[in-house]
Order: sequence, then structure tokens, then C-alpha cells
Amino acid sequence: MIEPAQILTVPPLPAAVIPLRIPRAEMPRVMRPAIEELFAALGAQGVAPAGPVFAHHREITREFFDFEVGMPVARAILAAGRVRPGERPGGLMARTVYAGPYEGLGSAWEAFDDWMVAEGFIPGGNVVETYLRGPESGPDSSMWRTEFLRPVTRR
Repeated sequence: MIEPAQILTVPPLPAAVIPLRIPRAEMPRVMRPAIEELFAALGAQGVAPAGPVFAHHREITREFFDFEVGMPVARAILAAGRVRPGERPGGLMARTVYAGPYEGLGSAWEAFDDWMVAEGFIPGGNVVETYLRGPESGPDSSMWRTEFLRPVTRR
């Protein structure tokens, strides 16, 4: 389900982001249009993506996701519509990669959080999912890969 986890220092990355606060059930309907909007804004400004799409979740509740969908960029962008300059956060992070369909992300995060605690770390309040390989790569969801990053502090 998840690859062996590690603790490392991750640099922040300049990014183009769209801030969103949506009901959890809306994620499948909202995510693809937001990603398409990011690509369109970057294309209009002649800015190349510098990495895969990510979601930086600032708050996750039973009802809502408060997050930014983003994409690292090779150079700074200008605000355009909902797209804003931002960054993928950096710092001391726990990292792993989950293999499987998006429906399994919740249980994979639970396993990852359990690992952090068992290793003597306190998980931070926000999380980053980077979509390394997803539905665009083919229908076999066992081949999809999502990187998890979560800030940590040592107990």
C-alpha cells in the first residue's frame, strides 16, 4: 500500500495554485477542472510546469477540504482568475508513496500517520499529496502513485 517512509528536508517550490474550500464529496467533480485551469493559466503566461500536480491540504474535516491544488513552476506567475502565485511547502517532512486508487488515500494516510507516531514524530496539521501517476496514465489504478508529504517534529 505505502512504500517505506523516510524523514527528510524538502525545499519549498514556487507554484501556481488555486485555493479551494469544498465539501469532501465534491472533490471528484472539482479537481479535474481546477487542474485544467492551472494548465491554461500557465500556457497563457508561457510558464512551464516544473513538476506534477499537488494538493496542499491546510485543513481536512469530516465535511470539508480546505486546500490548494497547485503545480510547481519554472518561474513566477501572475495572478489570473482563480490562479495565484504560491508554493508547495517545504521543511522537515515525512515522505512516502502510496500505490493504488484514490479511494484508498484515507487508509494509506492513516497507516502513514501511525508510522510517524511509532517513529517518535508528531505529524503536522497540513499535508501534501503529489500526483505522480494517475488516471491519465491508464485505467489500472494499481499503477497510480501518490507521494505523501507531512511536516513533522520530533517528540
